[in-house]
Amino acid sequence: MKIIYIHQYFLTPEEGGAVRSYHLAKGMVAAGIAVDMITAHNKDYYDLRIIDGVRVHYLPVSYKQEWGFAKRSLSFLKFVAQAKKLIKKLPRPDYLYVSSTPLTTGLLGLWAKRKFAIPYFFEIRDLWPDAPIEVGAIRNPIFKKLLYQFEKRIYTHSLKCIALSPGIANAVRARTNTPIAIVPNFSDTAFFQPTSEKDSLLLEQLGLKDQLTILYAGAIGQVNAVGELLDLAKLALEERRPYQFLVVGKGSHQRALLEKAADLGLKNFRFFDFGNKEKVRMLLDISDMAFISFEHLPVLKTNSPNKFFDALAAGKAILVNHKGWVYDLTKKYQLGIFHHSKSPEKTLAKIDQMLAENTLPLYQRNARKLAEEHFTKEMAIKRLLSAIDANQFGNEITDEVYILSA
Repeated sequence: MKIIYIHQYFLTPEEGGAVRSYHLAKGMVAAGIAVDMITAHNKDYYDLRIIDGVRVHYLPVSYKQEWGFAKRSLSFLKFVAQAKKLIKKLPRPDYLYVSSTPLTTGLLGLWAKRKFAIPYFFEIRDLWPDAPIEVGAIRNPIFKKLLYQFEKRIYTHSLKCIALSPGIANAVRARTNTPIAIVPNFSDTAFFQPTSEKDSLLLEQLGLKDQLTILYAGAIGQVNAVGELLDLAKLALEERRPYQFLVVGKGSHQRALLEKAADLGLKNFRFFDFGNKEKVRMLLDISDMAFISFEHLPVLKTNSPNKFFDALAAGKAILVNHKGWVYDLTKKYQLGIFHHSKSPEKTLAKIDQMLAENTLPLYQRNARKLAEEHFTKEMAIKRLLSAIDANQFGNEITDEVYILSA
């Protein structure tokens, strides 16, 4: 079997960030599938690399998350144009596996199906155009209507839609009759391991204390609400709680976040520049809880954030600020507590209670257990292979906890 896998933001573990496509493509290769990955990089030349058996084609299409909507849209369309030219040169595949965002990657699936009769799978990481519309990036009613029609067309013509969460699956079901498989993000339980105690030497090197530590690791953008962690840190400082708060990442709102931290005079807060998975693991090892946050928009409740699954694998308790799928799992499986964004004093009281009742170790054990039993990398690969061809790769795992809200 030959598959052309399209993901504009493909990353390897050494680069850091979301590495879902790397692991899924590697899993396809291990199953005997020949995979050509089409992606982009901020260089002015085409490059081809063989990465763990995957032929990765890097197209010269620059992109920065801090760009405005129009400039980012031009980058998306440029990637589509260059990917079309490359697909024409590659051996004909059995399928295209198209990953969004951006939604414009769906143009490649529609084009390949119409021009070459190549069927495609469409992976939905975030609901577009819902996300930019709810954020306010798209306001023109005619443009909104056209985007929703475009979205429905992509779903309808795909062989199968691959949703990353039950909420995304439900939204897609309301728009198309195309079959849907849920393949959420996953926990790398081999790479991330629970730690019995914190490395005192590492804490000293980083200038940190051996006390309750809450970490946010991920994007610092318009929709991530990382500033809420600073509000909690400020209250903890005022109430003289021995808690410390860490952020590692990058994004368009990074400067605003650091300016806010400086204005608040947070002595219990530390920021670390974006790094690879090794850096994230190091900081998780010295943390007790992971802060999982999004802005309070309905569409963002459906997300399947990598940082949540990394935290599960590392055996960290969860502090979640939105009542979506992650909150449902956190509540049902006793993984942690809910953050009251408008009443941080309630969150602080819950943290105090957690420590007084010594339930933190329970949350941490439950997190690792959930990762091992339902969200391993191997399970995700099996689900995907089954969605592609159950006859060849076996039936999908059906008794899964991620169907919780489906």
